[in-house]
Formats: sequence, C-alpha cells, structure tokens
Amino acid sequence: VQLQASGGGLVQAGGSLRLSCAASGSIFSINSMGWYRQAPGKQRELVAAITSGGIVNYVDFVKGRFTISRDNAKNTVYLQMNGLQPEDTAVYYCNVNVNTWSRQVRTYWGQGTQVTVSS
Repeated sequence: VQLQASGGGLVQAGGSLRLSCAASGSIFSINSMGWYRQAPGKQRELVAAITSGGIVNYVDFVKGRFTISRDNAKNTVYLQMNGLQPEDTAVYYCNVNVNTWSRQVRTYWGQGTQVTVSS
C-alpha cells in the first residue's frame, strides 16, 4: 500500500491550505484515516481522524479551523486548514488503517508534507 500526500506549502498567518492523501495498492477496504503533524523538536501528534462511517475527531487546537474529510471512491483523505497560525508549522503526515486483500489489518504512513506558516 502506498500513500501519496500533497498540498503543503508556505502561507501567511490567517491563510489556508488543503492537504490530500491518496492510498493505493492492495486495499480491500479502509478503516480510519487521519492526519498527524510533527514540529521540529516535538513528538508527532494527532491532528484529526475520520472513521469509515464518517465520524470525525479533532484535537482541541484545530477545532473550528481544520476540517477532515474523505472520498471513499478515491481512497483519499483531505485536511482543509483555515486560519493557519505560525504554531501550525510542521510536517503533516497522513495515516491510514486498511484491510488488505490478504485479510490483514495494517497501518500505513504517508511521506509527510511540509506546512510553513509565516507571521
């Protein structure tokens, strides 16, 4: 299974970015999909997650600013980020939990995409 993330970049404070992460390969079905981030010198942390049924979960620091969604037909998860602040600067990683055709449940990480917010 491969994950291809895109959409990061440099934006001014208050701006917006939309991240995408497409999964491909030996996928029977996808369970949860999510986004994590890791700032320099800090641990990787959950940002948002969405279940196969569309139930979403956000950490407090992004509630009201970020929106996670998924397109099951495209095996793709999105993160719409509005009102970006310098403290949102980090490498953002997508995370996907899948059921493979060989009846295994596996978790995969994308390669990471840099988001930089200038003040």
